[in-house]
Amino acid sequence: MLKNKKIGFIGGGAMAESLIRGIMNAKLVMPSQIRVNDISKERLDYLSSSFAIVTSPDMREIAQEADILFLTVKPQVISSVLDIIAPLVDKTTIIVSVAAGVKIETLQSKLKEVPIIRVMPNTPVAVGEGMSAMALGEFTTTVTSEPIAAVFASVGRVVTVNEDAMDAVTGLSGSGPAYAFVLIDALSDAGVRVGLSRQTSIMLAAQTLLGAAKMVLETNEHPAVLRDKVTSPGGTTIAGVHVLEQQGVRAALIDAVIAATNRSCEMGRK
Repeated sequence: MLKNKKIGFIGGGAMAESLIRGIMNAKLVMPSQIRVNDISKERLDYLSSSFAIVTSPDMREIAQEADILFLTVKPQVISSVLDIIAPLVDKTTIIVSVAAGVKIETLQSKLKEVPIIRVMPNTPVAVGEGMSAMALGEFTTTVTSEPIAAVFASVGRVVTVNEDAMDAVTGLSGSGPAYAFVLIDALSDAGVRVGLSRQTSIMLAAQTLLGAAKMVLETNEHPAVLRDKVTSPGGTTIAGVHVLEQQGVRAALIDAVIAATNRSCEMGRK
């Protein structure tokens, strides 16, 4: 799928590093097939020594050579990057943007007839357990998107959505790790309150959420069904669930996703 393909990254930050690590761990390509550009020499030196990949301070060189080009830069600089690389990008090059809030239409206006894929990954890609959503541009087919899906599958799971769902994706999975961290922190506080050490409480809370998530993904059962299996009549779990419902935890999480989605919509209009 990626055999003999040259993969370029413009922007060598944390997201690029996570994707490169996933690609290398999954053995999707050889290190010599990956080229990275960044404004920081120290960053390029680090990536080169860590992964034995090719680095360059010249984004033009990367853009011209890449068969697949990842734009892993901040949204605020994407316009200037496009101005520089647009004349050099071949129409067969697949452009993959992870710049939050930057629409395919914006990218396509400068990259005429080039296949473009917009991706919203979340931060757990750093540990190989990310959730990424892809939206395909006008000149992109499902066949074109397969190697890109393989890259993001190397750092977690990936789904394809319509671009108009991207704000909702941002509100749920993009911001979702923060909600999980709040839950882990609160549960660890609770553990300390009932007599456990902080270190033990954090481990219990984090592993419990990890295990519960894995059960949902691997059994394909609805979360409510799994919840019912652990809530014995008159037992400890139903007592705790009752308090969660009483305190509006479910409604608070729904409202958090709605608020984050609305904020993503607002930022996209700026």
